Amino acid sequence: MDSYPSPDIYIPDQWSEAANSIAYSSMPPITVICGPKNCGKTTFSRHLVNLLLTKWKKVAYFDIDVGQPEFTPPGLISLTNLRKVTPDLTSQFKKTPKRSLFFGDVSPKRDPSAYLKYICSIYDYYQKEYCTFDKGQNSSRSRTPLVVNTSGWVKGVGYEVLVDTLKYICPTHIVKISISGEGYENKNLPAGKFWLDGEDDRTSKLIEINSALHDSNRPVLVRKHAGRLRDFRIMDYFRQCFPSDSDISTIKELAHSLTSLCPYQVPIASIKIQHVHREVPSSEIFYSLNASIVGFAVESDEPENLPWCLGLGIVRGIDTVKGVLYVITPVPYDSLKKVNLLLQGYIQIPTHLMQPYRDHNRTALTTTTPFA
Repeated sequence: MDSYPSPDIYIPDQWSEAANSIAYSSMPPITVICGPKNCGKTTFSRHLVNLLLTKWKKVAYFDIDVGQPEFTPPGLISLTNLRKVTPDLTSQFKKTPKRSLFFGDVSPKRDPSAYLKYICSIYDYYQKEYCTFDKGQNSSRSRTPLVVNTSGWVKGVGYEVLVDTLKYICPTHIVKISISGEGYENKNLPAGKFWLDGEDDRTSKLIEINSALHDSNRPVLVRKHAGRLRDFRIMDYFRQCFPSDSDISTIKELAHSLTSLCPYQVPIASIKIQHVHREVPSSEIFYSLNASIVGFAVESDEPENLPWCLGLGIVRGIDTVKGVLYVITPVPYDSLKKVNLLLQGYIQIPTHLMQPYRDHNRTALTTTTPFA
């Protein structure tokens, strides 16, 4: 195995002490990492996961940062099983989540109540699948460590959502990262156990650390350019439509390859179409849907359950006469056969991919494969 951490990664002593105190708990911990944007939440989360994997066979990673998710494209809230240490904390990895929900936006600000509902739904799944109910204690006990990576939206409504999230999850550990330095104080969360409203809670241990960005001349991470990273994450996701040994090395080559890729046919009559944040008039649905990114979902038989998302796709064309949508996606064919719902939100196709699409859309689409 490669050395961990990578020689290029600097982990401050304060971070190491915090992560060690969690990783070597007697019981599998449930840890929430919180703090403002660009304070190092994701990097600390991955460092903690690596330490947990030295003791436990797997770690569940609950990513509720829809703008900068770690293992999925933007717009998803997901739970992923991790089993392997990753020495380079700065590298991006794609993993198929155990469960995910299509929030459909890169910020929870558009619909905070739905965002919180999605978080609670996936945490309920974690409780059901990864925890054991202790009748003697009348509570559940985790069988698999959980690391929760939160959004950097910690002011106003974002603060209220974070408080509700902490109260719902009731973690064993909360790591609060603050940005130090003049002018940064107003970006941080309040001191102490801010989510308790003055109540005494000995079940959760609060660990307060500083961002490595301002603690050392050797930063643990670099600042993120959010929009650019989202675009690359989306493009990297759709790169999976092609074999790993495909000769596609540039964005331009990827864009042209996607337009020439044979799409799937989706019979419109066999699938529901839903916008996750607003009502779209029936006369405008296809105009809204064309050339958009959608979530492929499986609607539950139980109304209280939210539809699980199996992945994303691009609607490349619509033939209303034939009653067919043409879509491209890296989601495996066997999974696509389960899809009965298309979810549309506000996830945009990167502009680098749009021009070849516009040129291609002037011509007729050719041979396709139905999946429904």
